[in-house]
Amino acid sequence: MMSRREKIEAMLADEPSDTFLRYSLAMELKSEGEFDDSLSRLDELTHDSPAYVPAFFMAAQTLADLDRVDEARTYLRDGIEQARAQGDAHAAAEMSEYLAALGDRGEL
Repeated sequence: MMSRREKIEAMLADEPSDTFLRYSLAMELKSEGEFDDSLSRLDELTHDSPAYVPAFFMAAQTLADLDRVDEARTYLRDGIEQARAQGDAHAAAEMSEYLAALGDRGEL
């Protein structure tokens, strides 16, 4: 029986540019504790498919969880900009709230 990750990877072999499958694999990697691989895939998505705003938010949340807060802020700011460019006020507001909630964490 194939694992969830193996199923996603098999589907990606057929559709390597499928944004949702790429995001799903990044989330599966995160759930398996493979944070660097997950972040790498999310970073690729933010560059290859910047309109896919959830990748920015998930990268930011993962980085904040790893106490890499300054990097998280960068993803949030970029994600907010992308969300606003698409007219997605809800996503922009969510990321803005998360950015504010980070406060001065991570700053020297």
